[in-house]
Amino acid sequence: MRYIDEFRDGQLAKILAKAIAQAVRDERRYHFMEFCGGHTHAISRYGITDLLPATIRMIHGPGCPVCVLPIGRIDLAIYLALVKRVILCSYADTVRVPASNNLSLLKAKAAGGDVRMVYSVADALKIARDNPASEVVFFAIGFETTTPPTAVAIKQAHHENLTNFSVLCCHVLTPPAIINILESPEIVEPGSVPLDGFVGPAHVSIVIGSAPYEFFAGKYRKPVVIAGFEPLDVMQAILMLVRQVNEGRAEVENEFTRAVTASGNSKAQKLVAEVFELRANFEWRGLGVVPFSALKIRQCYARFDAEQRYELEYKPVQDNKACECGAILRGIKKPTECKIFGSVCTPENPMGSCMVSSEGACAAHYSYGRHKDKVQT
Repeated sequence: MRYIDEFRDGQLAKILAKAIAQAVRDERRYHFMEFCGGHTHAISRYGITDLLPATIRMIHGPGCPVCVLPIGRIDLAIYLALVKRVILCSYADTVRVPASNNLSLLKAKAAGGDVRMVYSVADALKIARDNPASEVVFFAIGFETTTPPTAVAIKQAHHENLTNFSVLCCHVLTPPAIINILESPEIVEPGSVPLDGFVGPAHVSIVIGSAPYEFFAGKYRKPVVIAGFEPLDVMQAILMLVRQVNEGRAEVENEFTRAVTASGNSKAQKLVAEVFELRANFEWRGLGVVPFSALKIRQCYARFDAEQRYELEYKPVQDNKACECGAILRGIKKPTECKIFGSVCTPENPMGSCMVSSEGACAAHYSYGRHKDKVQT
């Protein structure tokens, strides 16, 4: 995309807002979930909810890779840093997420662990090359967007015979998470949380394409509109969802045609399939154990699997009882409905992952002033 201003044009936003207002029907309400944290931040940053009719409610979903990472997985990374004394490489957001025993990766670093923040897995590879006498572990998190680079790094390490490099793989998959939400009691049972459709993720869909969403759009009768991250992208997607609901359709539509195709990036998909395979089960923060929702390293690359190399055993850990991140990730509660939001829990002193991550719903509400509504009430 050469120009970005056209997707943030105020006059076009007014036209779209008017079109949405004209499209909604007075006798009904609309409940749409934006799965991806990038959309949540666009909605808060540009005040999109202020431009929508009161009958449209946007619900925040679990599409933030740092937010859905359970405490037990962070505990494994801390164990590697403090006990196994590896050089633990991680993305910046992850190091601040609270874990067990009042620890985090950042606090583990302060306690003497060699925890390094990196911009990409390529940085971790370089650290391994530069420190041949040390074991280097990359804490790999993220959805389908960040999985191909991890696959490339593992293949590169294999090619170079980089024996001191391994990956703690926590890559998760989008479609199983959406199905989990659609089958949850909060959505299925009468009188529970209504959900009329999804704003589909952008970057994930560039990799996997739009076709994977067709299964649950048809089975669960929930329309999906894949949208870019700019404000006009999101507003156009909402208009398309309103029209689908009004017409009784449940289809997968692609607003983000400048980047997303039906089949996605076949080269990236082949890379991932070569290096990774499905896990039978994986725990998500807020969603619980979701079958076939995450990836593990194939046996042919087992020597780069930190879980096997260090004989790690995953142990589930209960979240902070005062924190509502789990309910927020499932769309059951808004960030402002958490008792510690904006008081005890702030970006400077986060109690839960939704306030830590730059894509978290709580961080979005706080950073762009949405928390002030709570203070005023």
